[in-house]
Amino acid sequence: MTTPTAWLLERAWVDGAVRDDVVVEVAGGRFGRVEPGGDATDATGATRLPGLTLPGLANGHSHAFHRALRGRTQRGRGTFWTWREQMYDLAGRLEPDTYYTLARAAYREMVAAGVTTVGEFHYLHHRPDGTPYDDPNAMREAVRAAAAGAGLRVALLDTAYVSSGFGAPVEGVQRRFSDGDAAGWAARAGDGPAAIHSVRAVPRDQLEVFAGRAPLHVHLSEQRAENEACLATYGVTPTRLLHDAGLLGPGTTVVHATHLTDDDVALLGASRTNVCVTPTTERDLADGIGPARRLHEAGARVTLGSDSHAVVDPFEEMRALELDERLATETRGHWSAAELLAAATAHDALGVDDAGAIAVGRRADLVTLDTRSPRTAGTGADEHTAVFAATAADVVHVVADGRVVYREDDDAAIGRELDEAIGALW
Repeated sequence: MTTPTAWLLERAWVDGAVRDDVVVEVAGGRFGRVEPGGDATDATGATRLPGLTLPGLANGHSHAFHRALRGRTQRGRGTFWTWREQMYDLAGRLEPDTYYTLARAAYREMVAAGVTTVGEFHYLHHRPDGTPYDDPNAMREAVRAAAAGAGLRVALLDTAYVSSGFGAPVEGVQRRFSDGDAAGWAARAGDGPAAIHSVRAVPRDQLEVFAGRAPLHVHLSEQRAENEACLATYGVTPTRLLHDAGLLGPGTTVVHATHLTDDDVALLGASRTNVCVTPTTERDLADGIGPARRLHEAGARVTLGSDSHAVVDPFEEMRALELDERLATETRGHWSAAELLAAATAHDALGVDDAGAIAVGRRADLVTLDTRSPRTAGTGADEHTAVFAATAADVVHVVADGRVVYREDDDAAIGRELDEAIGALW
């Protein structure tokens, strides 16, 4: 029998509240005991973790290679579309070995920020000229290996991208994204988590290929131009197009959902579709502020992601959801700390149904915050500390599936790894 690993958590978010002196024991990567106010003397080899401990956090939307754009695309002025040209330049430079190196470093940064599951929205499938590698999934496997090397659980969302826009052929570096059509994508991608890049990139008559796929993710209404082109082409909004194709529902996550009509909000809410909001990217790209609270009240579930990795900080994503709503409405108090923690721990939207809570039987993921840092000291060491005071820099210890995957003295090595991986590309 495997000897359980045991910790005494000074404070921890358990069953919807912060509780003191929580004893946890882990066997087989899962919690076998969770006892607030417990006695650690009977827990074999218990290790004390001072600070505030949360369940592992879920990054619902990632493009790992975008990490190499940080500090570069922010120079000067421009739009989403000028940013996209810089992103395409980077996309054309990567091969399986360099993508592995970059993704592993980017994922180590995520782990250091408290992320234990990531949804990787992956569309770099082929060589830069569009021809397949000898292993047609070589780039995908590089991402999987990178996540494993970083100690991060990955939901690899293999993404279909077959058109440069509403039926137009792919061009330039987009050729490496495309399998020709949705049927070609399905033949290569096989079963598992999937994504439609957008209604721009997959024509309406090919959407039936995705019926019944779950989890299924799709970029939705990130730009007003997408909505206008969809209306001009099909006579409906992107949300209505997905609804009419039978692709909305609890197994689907739409990403961004920034520019929605009242009818769009009602459709997403009534279908209980997940909506992944990525506040730090949406503000970096000047995309706008979406109706997240209205979506929540309509019945959709809101989750969070870091998308382009302009910032990798789940705590910033949580509070930005509230703070952006304040800017848009000029009122405060839209989201409680508990609601924001729920959005940040929604692993099941990535097909991982047994994570996101410190509870018996769940995956043993623990993220411990320093509650005496210059940012968190004096804030109460509770859920409000986590959401409205802490940053990724306050994460001092991370456990995933019962295994320690980050300690605060790893930071220097992660920084060197990122610097070398990104420097080699540029």
